[in-house]
Amino acid sequence: MWTLVGRGWGCARALAPRATGAALLVAPGPRSAPTLGAAPESWATDRLYSSAEFKEKLDMSRFPVENIRNFSIVAHVDHGKSTLADRLLELTGTIDKTKNNKQVLDKLQVERERGITVKAQTASLFYNCEGKQYLLNLIDTPGHVDFSYEVSRSLSACQGVLLVVDANEGIQAQTVANFFLAFEAQLSVIPVINKIDLKNADPERVENQIEKVFDIPSDECIKISAKLGTNVESVLQAIIERIPPPKVHRKNPLRALVFDSTFDQYRGVIANVALFDGVVSKGDKIVSAHTQKTYEVNEVGVLNPNEQPTHKLYAGQVGYLIAGMKDVTEAQIGDTLCLHKQPVEPLPGFKSAKPMVFAEIIVSPGMYPLDQSEYNNLKSAIEKLTLNDSSVTVHRDSSLALGAGWRLGFLGLLHMEVFNQRLEQEYNASVILTTPTVPYKAVLSSSKLIKEHREKEITIINPAQFPDKSKVTEYLEPVVLGTIITPDEYTGKIMMLCEARRAVQKNMIFIDQNRVMLKYLFPLNEIVVDFYDSLKSLSSGYASFDYEDAGYQTAELVKMDILLNGNTVEELVTVVHKDKAHSIGKAICERLKDSLPRQLFEIAIQAAIGSKIIARETVKAYRKNVLAKCYGGDITRKMKLLKRQAEGKKKLRKIGNVEVPKDAFIKVLKTQSSK
Repeated sequence: MWTLVGRGWGCARALAPRATGAALLVAPGPRSAPTLGAAPESWATDRLYSSAEFKEKLDMSRFPVENIRNFSIVAHVDHGKSTLADRLLELTGTIDKTKNNKQVLDKLQVERERGITVKAQTASLFYNCEGKQYLLNLIDTPGHVDFSYEVSRSLSACQGVLLVVDANEGIQAQTVANFFLAFEAQLSVIPVINKIDLKNADPERVENQIEKVFDIPSDECIKISAKLGTNVESVLQAIIERIPPPKVHRKNPLRALVFDSTFDQYRGVIANVALFDGVVSKGDKIVSAHTQKTYEVNEVGVLNPNEQPTHKLYAGQVGYLIAGMKDVTEAQIGDTLCLHKQPVEPLPGFKSAKPMVFAEIIVSPGMYPLDQSEYNNLKSAIEKLTLNDSSVTVHRDSSLALGAGWRLGFLGLLHMEVFNQRLEQEYNASVILTTPTVPYKAVLSSSKLIKEHREKEITIINPAQFPDKSKVTEYLEPVVLGTIITPDEYTGKIMMLCEARRAVQKNMIFIDQNRVMLKYLFPLNEIVVDFYDSLKSLSSGYASFDYEDAGYQTAELVKMDILLNGNTVEELVTVVHKDKAHSIGKAICERLKDSLPRQLFEIAIQAAIGSKIIARETVKAYRKNVLAKCYGGDITRKMKLLKRQAEGKKKLRKIGNVEVPKDAFIKVLKTQSSK
């Protein structure tokens, strides 16, 4: 069997006999008569190989550092990043041009179903420009705020970015956030105005917005239609001209940054690496700076966009590396790899992602029995998925009502939903996520407590562990700096919504005649569940929202207990702001009333702060008709029976134990608006 390597020649090639191992050469430039013989090194990819030989033949030494460009595509969600990536792959001949090329780099099922990018994907493109062969390493990134950690990690392997803006929508909230991520990383920014083919497109207006908000001259903007392929060739030219080559040293010892990783059950951990110094090849012994473990490299290669093994990877290049890492804890995102007995200074790595919301994850009732084998399967699935998505934090947790589980930290609500969906689709694990909570802090008051906890400020991610007011000097809640970009006619309604969520306005800028950028300081627990939906509803879908961590601020927080006939239910304890305690307590009591089965005695459902009851609902008792056998006679006989029944129910209520069924807990705790 033979495999044809090389693209765009448009001519048939004769097949050399397999026994001799000879190959037919076609020289670049003017067409000449083919000759049999040994291939020069520079023509390595234009030879004819058998499929058995192919994997070892791609030679990356043909690309000097000055001919390498590492870049990322960033944009607001649904502005056309993945479509532009498809066209770049087609133009460089990486994939064949067909009508089915949609979201080629979005390989996850959840990405194709939702039409969004969740995971950053890498592809190496080979592009010939003015007689030079260039290696372009492309990283397609997510656009939603919940996956900004993927973007920040991807930028560490790049020297420039394509900032894509919709010609119809203009600058949106995540466009601003992504620009400043690239600006802080000191990367070259190439603004690309996409979707110029749309009926209502106004690229000139968007040019002015880019110049005003980002201070980038309007003549630097490239106007394209990624869907139709209009002017996409000029994007490739701009990448070569405006993005600098990486500053690396190939003669220095190996220094590689692990910026992403995936898990393959047959080959172990596949690490995506960016080489800053040196060379790595199959058979090298490498050391992890994080674990200090030594591994032997089994395979190196590039993603084109599928895995394509190579002889070696050189400094300045981006590719993958397989070194027999079998345990998911061995491949840390941000780790530095170096050669054995040639230690180097570790690269800075990444700031740890700060989880913004926490939720309980429990096995779905009826799907998995809570036995040890199923628990271990789910544990393994979560470990492998958190390797793939390092922004998720995991804490072991358990309760009497819900059984064994985990408390997971996510960057946002969509992040939480996508993680749950990936668990189901990729690992066949049916789980349930509870209502998200946010991490609070408490400043301890006594030296004894400080000594006990070994710190003055403690972080509370489980509301049941919220300390009493007598033990702390103040409570702190997380706040975020939110950016809202909206048409000006909705400004009044949006400002009222923000004020109702205890937000403080920081800034207000008119981007152009019709669009306003608002900046607010929000308490995180006010926006984490349903703020985005409310914002879209008020603005007819036109407003966009982005937020970034802004630390903690003092707040009047209280721990709200839920009581059933006077007994506290620990799993339903919540932390709320004092001003909103009544409305949230009433909502929880109403949901619990609808979920609890009726008993032979009355059940009082109460929300309490300390000893003060702030909301109550009652589940009425079943009523037995004790007067059914009385066909008349003295009224005192009937009263006597009713009195005995009342006394019996009173006694039963005192000794009766209300056990909340697991499905009732799930109905109350499942993600839903509590506002």
